Amino acid sequence: MDVCVIGAGPAGVAAALRAVQLGAKTTLIANGEFGGMAANDGPVPVRTLAHAARLLRDARQLGRYGIAVGDPVLEYSRLLERVREVVEDVRKHSSFRGLIDSLGVAVHEHAGDARFTDSNTVETGKGLRLKADKFIICTGGKSRSLTVPGFELTATHSDAWSLTSVPPSMMVIGAGATGAQVASIFNAFGSRVQLFQAGPRILPTEDQDVSVAVAAAFRNSGIVVNESFGEIESFEKTPNGVRMNFTKDGARRGAEAALAVVAIGWASNAASLNLASVGVETNRRGFVQVDACMRTSAPNIFAAGDITGNLMLVPQAVQGAFVAATNAVRDSSMPYGSQVSPIGSFTDPEYAQVGLTEAQALEAHDIVKAVVNFDTTARTIIDGRTAGFCKLIADRATSRILGCHVVGERAVEITQVASIAIAGGMRVDQLAQVPLSFPTYAGILGRVAAKAAHLLNLQVGWVGNQIEN
Repeated sequence: MDVCVIGAGPAGVAAALRAVQLGAKTTLIANGEFGGMAANDGPVPVRTLAHAARLLRDARQLGRYGIAVGDPVLEYSRLLERVREVVEDVRKHSSFRGLIDSLGVAVHEHAGDARFTDSNTVETGKGLRLKADKFIICTGGKSRSLTVPGFELTATHSDAWSLTSVPPSMMVIGAGATGAQVASIFNAFGSRVQLFQAGPRILPTEDQDVSVAVAAAFRNSGIVVNESFGEIESFEKTPNGVRMNFTKDGARRGAEAALAVVAIGWASNAASLNLASVGVETNRRGFVQVDACMRTSAPNIFAAGDITGNLMLVPQAVQGAFVAATNAVRDSSMPYGSQVSPIGSFTDPEYAQVGLTEAQALEAHDIVKAVVNFDTTARTIIDGRTAGFCKLIADRATSRILGCHVVGERAVEITQVASIAIAGGMRVDQLAQVPLSFPTYAGILGRVAAKAAHLLNLQVGWVGNQIEN
């Protein structure tokens, strides 16, 4: 059997590996570079820029620890060199790339957009023509656009990462995960940032306490946060950049900056595939529809990753690709199933979640909520990072953990530990009895679990987490 995987991001690479390991002759087509958005325009470069922002922030508190240095100065061109080094290094040393090559997958990079000419054939923009028994579509997504006059004057998050200098001012329209990261990073680099969110709160998919805390922290750092700001009418060029015209409550208003970045969500990257001609259905948002086995409406075509419009994260893309490739090669019906899916973002402060938000949990459970503030824990005090909290939500009847939400230093790492506890079905009293090291950020989770256990009148044999973490 021949399998052709379209797209070489995390989902495409995982699908190709699984297919070839199952014995299929496998071809992998990449529009651009191997690694896709995650390596070249997503988590890897973004985390590198966020690390630079963190280093600037850390350098500014060295004096509190008796270390005398001058004020840090960002040389943006050198930072971009470092970003390119990191991206290239990650690509070069990717264990996936080594496996792909060693297992004999035929890789075609920079092939251009792929297009189905019939259900067993694709052609690419560079003239490549390939036939296969099965196809797995992993072409990902792209930034959503606005249909307003002057939209061509705006930039995307990808443009923001590739700037040659830090703009003196920036408007970020859209305050989901991507917009919040752009705003946070460039605020740290010295831009005067205005963040606009059409809805009543930034980070609308997060727990409400997280949204409120991050918005407050952003404002304290100098970001102008505009929630429920109105409706955009147009963008227009100004002598110093761009102006956004919008209306609210019948009044016309405006905002200006050197650069406007639109980050209002993620759209399907399926337009060029000619899917209708081979019977692959898409939903009203343009994402490829798949069943629980990652099969599309065409029996020999599967899809995984962002192209499906499901939870758009690397681990979930990889798992979906594993399922898709398994079913494509074996003609089986392995289901994707539900997963514990921790989500985090590299803003300042970091925020992260796993499981249900408080509002979601209240819809189906009688809950107990425990919160430990970062200004009461040893490690955060030691590091001078006392802003934030860790919140644990548990089911009152079973004492099992339903959700964990963290704002503050190492929030993403703390939530990874909570995800393991949730995946293992742990009760809060069981988590509270794990003697996590002191003083650590992960140890905060033990303390909040002990607090939740106390609220549930559960006995915790080991007392360490009840005293301090």
